[in-house]
Amino acid sequence: MNSSRYFALIPAAGIGARLGADIPKQYMPLAGRPMLTHVLTTFAAASVISHVFVVVSADDGYIGELMAAAPHLQGRVSVLFDGGPSRRESVLNGLQAIRPLVGDDDWMLVHDAARPGLTGGLIEHLIETLQDDPVGGLLALPVVDTLKRSDQQTRVEQTVERTALWAAQTPQMFRYSLLLRALRLADAVTDEAGAVELLGLQPRLVEGSPRNFKVTLPHDVALAEMFLKEKS
Repeated sequence: MNSSRYFALIPAAGIGARLGADIPKQYMPLAGRPMLTHVLTTFAAASVISHVFVVVSADDGYIGELMAAAPHLQGRVSVLFDGGPSRRESVLNGLQAIRPLVGDDDWMLVHDAARPGLTGGLIEHLIETLQDDPVGGLLALPVVDTLKRSDQQTRVEQTVERTALWAAQTPQMFRYSLLLRALRLADAVTDEAGAVELLGLQPRLVEGSPRNFKVTLPHDVALAEMFLKEKS
């Protein structure tokens, strides 16, 4: 019987500059609540998740108010003030901070704070698919659009073959010890899977959902609110 536990780790130390908001985008209101609240609520409501950790910057001035306004998160979510200047550093710092609380074979589900469209069903699907996998993996979507590579003048330089291409999503799920080792050795990676790949391993791709997109630009906000209102 698989005795490993499942933990969520949410890096939320960024400022979301591309969105152009006055506050870090994870705290922007969406459908009546901060974006980060939606993410934390989804994980806190998933019975398969043993505990949720959110990693914020040391000088974060918003997380206290968020937690006070969300009593349903008490006891299920712990705040770690260990965020770094990059996602990799925030996740690595978070993993090191929780070392006394987790086992080497426990699974870590790392999820973007700016993907509020995640559902409990997607979490369960990812875990069911990967719980016996020797490496781990991530939610992702097969690329369906025709892809173009541009030159410096934004003219088409090449049409890129899209067969076998996937767009990475989160959560990305790996065992604690493997992920810790991968991130310690990695340098410039944009996601956890990339760090694991540098070890010569091949994470498994698990089909996700278009609703689980990352809120990055201003026009993403209205679409995210539409999905959240449907969810509620």
